[in-house]
Amino acid sequence: ELDPRDLGRIDAQKARQILVQKLRDAERENLYAEFKEKEGELVFGVVQRIEGSTVVVDLERVEGIIPRSEQVPKESYKRGEPLKCYVLRVDQTPRGPLIVLSRTHPGLVARLFEAEVPEIEEGLVRIVGIVREPGERSKVAVLATEENIDPVGTFVGIKGSRVQDVVRELRGEKIDILEWSPDPATFVANALSPAKVSRVILDEDAKIARVIVPDDQLSLAIGRRGQNARLAAKLTGWKIDIKSESQIKEGGLKELIAKALFKDEEEGAEERPEEAQAEAAEGGDEAEKGSD
Repeated sequence: ELDPRDLGRIDAQKARQILVQKLRDAERENLYAEFKEKEGELVFGVVQRIEGSTVVVDLERVEGIIPRSEQVPKESYKRGEPLKCYVLRVDQTPRGPLIVLSRTHPGLVARLFEAEVPEIEEGLVRIVGIVREPGERSKVAVLATEENIDPVGTFVGIKGSRVQDVVRELRGEKIDILEWSPDPATFVANALSPAKVSRVILDEDAKIARVIVPDDQLSLAIGRRGQNARLAAKLTGWKIDIKSESQIKEGGLKELIAKALFKDEEEGAEERPEEAQAEAAEGGDEAEKGSD
């Protein structure tokens, strides 16, 4: 027979286990809710360990992971190393929240600039678009909400201090900051920064931007392995075909330029119908005088 006192101890132990389990479940729920709200945000952590191809990051009360797909190929991660990461997603699991972090997402660049540029929070400037080839290069299109503000200079900072802080966190990734424009041709030209552009001719039907650059800017405009042109195309949404001025003189796009000029003249006439009518009337009067 069991001693009633033993039954009491067993019940108390079970009750304690149930209570501990409920407390653990509540803690998991709280952590999940807390980090779910941080999706798309920047978090600070320390590399805890490497498990296979996955980097485990200590976020104080919980761990996050950086899967191989979210790691920058050129980066190496060491235990104890501080790291800033983008919270890609947070999933609920029986063992607690699964926090997936990223070092490759364009949002990481955006959040790093938000930490460096207070004018973003003040609403004076904003980021319109970001494209990345992680570890290699990023292009950031920015816009000022007031005319007297230089958006590019605001992001670059005095002597490049702001952008260099972001570059350091991204371990040397090059960053091109350029001004966004509602005019597609201007935006394409800006997106090819740091190259200088002579002219942009848009084929709106084919969604192709044909770009003419000085001879000494051709390789810069295209970039190493086509990277600069590729990122510019991705940022603007236009296919970009780049030619040098010498190539144009050789007849590469003479016909296209002529058509573009003719089209510009036609559009100008359509926008000024009254002027066109007046010119036609004057022409008619002169013809009548000539017949007299």
